[in-house]
Amino acid sequence: MLAILWILSGHTAASIEFLSTAENAVIMYDAPSLKAEKLYVANIHLPVEVVVNVEGWAKIRDHSGSLAWVEKKVLSDKRYVIVIVPLADVYQAADVNSKLVFQAQENIVMEWLDSSTIGWVKVRHRDGQSGHVRANQVWGS
Repeated sequence: MLAILWILSGHTAASIEFLSTAENAVIMYDAPSLKAEKLYVANIHLPVEVVVNVEGWAKIRDHSGSLAWVEKKVLSDKRYVIVIVPLADVYQAADVNSKLVFQAQENIVMEWLDSSTIGWVKVRHRDGQSGHVRANQVWGS
């Protein structure tokens, strides 16, 4: 019943906006102001979900569920995902029976390439290797 209400309210997976941090040291604040309390500093390419947009600021959620405010100018449309399991298998195709290309440890960030196959995300590691990982093993897709 809650899922039906969620869909009827206009909240669908397609309406979720994922971005990433575009600079090496992005400051996260507790309010949309440079004078607000600084909560933490995020590394480049951290995937974030935009919850609210307000005059040059975005309230974001990270993979841990933490909420913070960040200046929009330090966010990028380029998407990344972060591994949320101890070890994620990345396959040549979106099939567990295909060749295992590499494994990525928890908290490794990879470039998001595609999510067109249900349950899978095509990713690229910073070393250049690419493949498909199960969607439930990463966050940000």
